[in-house]
Amino acid sequence: MKQILITLALLLSFTLSFGQSFEGEIVYSNTFKSKMENITDEQLTLMIGNIQNYYIKGGDYKSETNGNYFLWQLYINRENKLYNKLANSDVITWFDGSVNKDSVISTVLHKDVTEVLGYKCDELVLNCKNGVQKYYFTSKLPVDGKLYAGHLYGNWYTYISKANAIPLKFIVYNDNFTLEGIATAIKPMKLDPAFFTLPAGTKTEKGPE
Repeated sequence: MKQILITLALLLSFTLSFGQSFEGEIVYSNTFKSKMENITDEQLTLMIGNIQNYYIKGGDYKSETNGNYFLWQLYINRENKLYNKLANSDVITWFDGSVNKDSVISTVLHKDVTEVLGYKCDELVLNCKNGVQKYYFTSKLPVDGKLYAGHLYGNWYTYISKANAIPLKFIVYNDNFTLEGIATAIKPMKLDPAFFTLPAGTKTEKGPE
């Protein structure tokens, strides 16, 4: 169960950049549908949170949620590691961004599928070994996909290398849950590089494979 929740939390962070150098915050509203017998939609929402604040500067990002179990995730590009803070532990768990247990079988692009925050969005569908991932994006909000060349976890580089844009909406289907997120605000701002570092004295450990 813990690994399933961590995997779900990781998926929440695979989202973003403005132009070649967007810097700022994206706010997402997320909804969950549990397919697990021992956990309800409401329990999953309480643990992971339904609001996600996503901050990005260059190739680094940090994702904070209002969940009571998963609190935040930090991706440090130069290390290609994803650090995860859980409410029940003082130790930060990290994952290697170059490791991906899933794989993409095929991709399909559909033009002008929906509109989010006034932007007409295309849809990129990733048919994966472990389910389906759908991303909705506009070329008016591009991202430099090369910054994430090592970020294979969660099939993120497969998406970003084809779309080269911020997803304003995403839907993930697998055997354990359905996740849907949609951007509710985009806030360009200057961020201190120190925001994308671990707190002093942080204890870390490698997460389960």
